[in-house]
Amino acid sequence: MSDGEAFAYCRSVRGRRQFMLVNVVKGAKQLAFDHDKLAAALTRATQRHYDAANLPFRRFDLPSDGREISFQIDNTRWSCDLVSYTCLTQNASSKVHEENPYGSPRIENDPKEKSASPDGKWLAYINRHNLFLRSKDGSQDMPLTWDGSESNYYGLSTLSWSPDSRYLAGYRFRPGYERKIHFVESSPIDQLHPRRRTMTYPKPGDLLTVSHPVLFEIGSRREIQLDNDLFRNPYELSPIEWWEDSRAFTFKYNQRGHQLYRLLEVVAATGEVRLLIDECSKTFIDYQPLNMDQECTGKIFQYNVADGKEIIWASERDGHEHLYLFDGRTGELKNQITRGNWVVRTVYFVDPVRRQIWFGASGMNASEDPYFIHGYRIDFDGTGLTALTPEAANHHIEFSPDGLYYVDLCSRIDLPPSLVLYRTSDNSKLMQVESTDISELVAAGWTPPLSFHAKGRDGETDIWGVIHLPINFDQAKRYPVVERIYAGPHGSFVPKSFSASAEPLAQLGFVVVQIDGMGTNNRSRAFHDVAWKNLKDGGLPDRILWHKAASANYPWYDISNLGIFGASAGGQNAVSALLFHSEFYKVGVANCGCYDNRMDKIWWNEQWMGWPVGIEYSQSSAVDNAHRLQGKLLLIVGELDENVDPSSTFQLADRLIDAGKFFDMLVVPNANHGVPGNYCKLKLVDFFVRNILWQTPPNWNAASIEPLSRCWMRGRDGQQLISSIESRK
Repeated sequence: MSDGEAFAYCRSVRGRRQFMLVNVVKGAKQLAFDHDKLAAALTRATQRHYDAANLPFRRFDLPSDGREISFQIDNTRWSCDLVSYTCLTQNASSKVHEENPYGSPRIENDPKEKSASPDGKWLAYINRHNLFLRSKDGSQDMPLTWDGSESNYYGLSTLSWSPDSRYLAGYRFRPGYERKIHFVESSPIDQLHPRRRTMTYPKPGDLLTVSHPVLFEIGSRREIQLDNDLFRNPYELSPIEWWEDSRAFTFKYNQRGHQLYRLLEVVAATGEVRLLIDECSKTFIDYQPLNMDQECTGKIFQYNVADGKEIIWASERDGHEHLYLFDGRTGELKNQITRGNWVVRTVYFVDPVRRQIWFGASGMNASEDPYFIHGYRIDFDGTGLTALTPEAANHHIEFSPDGLYYVDLCSRIDLPPSLVLYRTSDNSKLMQVESTDISELVAAGWTPPLSFHAKGRDGETDIWGVIHLPINFDQAKRYPVVERIYAGPHGSFVPKSFSASAEPLAQLGFVVVQIDGMGTNNRSRAFHDVAWKNLKDGGLPDRILWHKAASANYPWYDISNLGIFGASAGGQNAVSALLFHSEFYKVGVANCGCYDNRMDKIWWNEQWMGWPVGIEYSQSSAVDNAHRLQGKLLLIVGELDENVDPSSTFQLADRLIDAGKFFDMLVVPNANHGVPGNYCKLKLVDFFVRNILWQTPPNWNAASIEPLSRCWMRGRDGQQLISSIESRK
């Protein structure tokens, strides 16, 4: 809650999800609301049935009075009164100019849409592509610009007033090339004949829309010219942010190619553009925001102290992600705050009065898995480093808005979760909020995954992974191995926290493994750089050594007919394994992969493969290397994939046919990215049973077998599918 005196969380009790509310002052917990009444209220409001045991949201907002909650279902925001238990949709956001994630900023040309000055005296708006200013009383209405056009337009949603209302800043845009990709929806649910779909989808090397900041002095109605010497080739400029005293505004410049990233300041009175902080890399800068999501992390963090007098900044300039303190007026580095052969993973809370930072980091404890996140506190000057979480486990920490309390969700793949409430000032334990009992799970035959590590290609770096074992595992038997791969450089993907979920393939007698090889994120800069212009690598040389070490360590670990599967970037990785390491990987399933990075979305591929587009794109292309295929391959793709252009899969298939290579392929009508559903999961299982176990699966078309749905395989539905396969082995 916003007052910091309570927090909510979700727990699972015998398959029933419960939302709990904890009063941190009283140290008491209770149900956050009546789940049965809320489910009934939602059912009445939506005319759709909702189950109290599985409400359709994961997070909600609860005001301090506790009288109502708000949450989102699909794309609709709802509020529910907790006294009358009535639910209503909330008013849509007043911001109507949504960003197109793949296209140019939209032309905003509606004079009815306005941006009001903080003092309430002025309204800025766009008309005929130009920027206009109107007094609030309507007595004055005048243009600020005359040069606007479809090829040189101003963005209303980018406008930012100085706090004192003396200046107005924003962005002007010069459109680039708007590439379109097309789909054929072969089987629309609302008509007989196919439908054509089109979407904007820039690809590597395309001409981008260029943005340029503009600045106006309201009193004189004049534009203050800004020199672009420090930001000549932008991939992206961040939203404008003013200092509270209106002396200047800042924005971040991400240069195309992602090897230069700058924090720039524009002095309001003169238009002088000043360089505050400069980040350079010979490979790439991971420009996504720093966060503790291991699968989609980033490296950028900025915290302004005392209205920019100082700036806390994250950087990998010494080879690891660390925090630095800069003078916000001069841009000079005052001191490095954190240092060592470990990485900062997130910043939880900054106390500018005590000049202390609470942050999460991994790799500091040499005896542990280097991906485990622990909590720490440190002073701005780099002294006073204090460990907050002694348990050798992965810690997910969240602070109260006022920083007085924090909760720690602690677990490992073999250690069930524990949720504890702490006081920040002295790190004292206030409440054991939850402890998890897994006795029934163990009694049912569940076996925790094994954590295993081995040396990588350099003979020095530890490569970490997990091994998922079948139920009723018998060490005296030999088990064929299948690797689930996803090696996207934007994260690391081996699970570190507890999960009771079972790997379907493991229940059929396979050992299923996950490995984070070089080129993935959350380790050192050098570890990450292996991916640079080299996505075909996928950490596969490290994975092969890991498999060999596991086979030497565990007699039951059989890699004689190794399988591999993955989706999206993992689909590319699975195909690369068969093409470039055919002596080791024999059977693969690739779902919705990008098999030539020139065919995929610009933002992800130029980040890792670089710009301009070079020979490395072809060298990493599965399409250009299709003739190398030796093993057995199943390709799966959805015909309406809006994430990875499905033509990439068809181009790979075309090249395989040209090379005389035999393979299997499943095109799923109406399916988007990932092609989820029981049918596709069963095709994957069927393929591995045939080609690794050398067994003939049952006739799934027999009338006695229940038809498979396209829904996600979860809970009892998933278990029924596993049982069905097992009974027919």
